[in-house]
Amino acid sequence: MSNHSNLRLDAWRLFITLHPKIIERIDFDLQSGGGLSLQHYDILLELSEAEGQRLRMYELAQRVVLSRSSITRLVDQLAGQGMLVREIDPQDRRGSFAVLTSVGQTALQTSWPIYREAILQHFGAFVSDDEANTLVEVFNRMHSGGT
Repeated sequence: MSNHSNLRLDAWRLFITLHPKIIERIDFDLQSGGGLSLQHYDILLELSEAEGQRLRMYELAQRVVLSRSSITRLVDQLAGQGMLVREIDPQDRRGSFAVLTSVGQTALQTSWPIYREAILQHFGAFVSDDEANTLVEVFNRMHSGGT
């Protein structure tokens, strides 16, 4: 293997090793600062960005980043806290929508400054502006390439 290949493999290994550790630290800071859990934030953020602030459950499961396998349980928790409501799909009564409420929108807005600071502390503090530009370019290229 060439040194370039080894370097890429090393980068990959560090990425997959550090990702869950950084997520865990950010989630801890978010919750200890009085914000949402990162999984709940992820769900509410996707709803807030969706047209009409509503998504079918399967659409929500496809869009969230952190919690696909437990989406029903997490949605039920958020519904129990009044942050979203579940509505029956009138065109397919077997399906349902998750719909963001004003309580959920407020929780997102309250959590964002804590989340932002945790991201900057646990990720941004280790990346220069030039490195961040490079990462954005690489990740956009990967995203456009179908990954």
